Amino acid sequence: MMKYSYIAPKRKSILTEEMQLLLTFFAITLFMLFTTFSFLLYKNYSFNKDKAMVIKEKQRLEESMGKLQADIAFIEVQKALSERVYTKNTVLKESITNLFDLIPTRITLSRAELLENGLILYGITPNKDIYNFMLQAPLRSIFHRTYSSFYAQENGWLRFVSTNYIDKEESIDEN
Repeated sequence: MMKYSYIAPKRKSILTEEMQLLLTFFAITLFMLFTTFSFLLYKNYSFNKDKAMVIKEKQRLEESMGKLQADIAFIEVQKALSERVYTKNTVLKESITNLFDLIPTRITLSRAELLENGLILYGITPNKDIYNFMLQAPLRSIFHRTYSSFYAQENGWLRFVSTNYIDKEESIDEN
């Protein structure tokens, strides 16, 4: 047998160094692609989870905002009501002050009753003329209907009851 080569033949394998290097690069590339894909799947899941939480929070805030708007509307109504009551109380206070300023010093009031559309005064006067000129005349300029009753006392003075009314139809037009 004849040999044509001076060296002994080596066994050849499919996995040469170049092939091993190529397979290593493919493995690293596949690993990087799989890792990137896994990362993107996780981020997508995390994003969807956060999105659901944000939607729930938005709905809760919208409900809370609706409740707050209802509370604000209620408070505004209460504020308007309190301002109206305060205004009426101020007007009433000024009216009472003006009423007591209207009473002359010679006439003594024992009681005053405020009605929704009128006023009843109880008091003592020296005589009808003082009452008529000093108290009833100003009352007639304020009220639409005025009625007076007198009762004699033992000391000569007169006890009076003055009933004064404002007609409702005209008071509604004034408001």
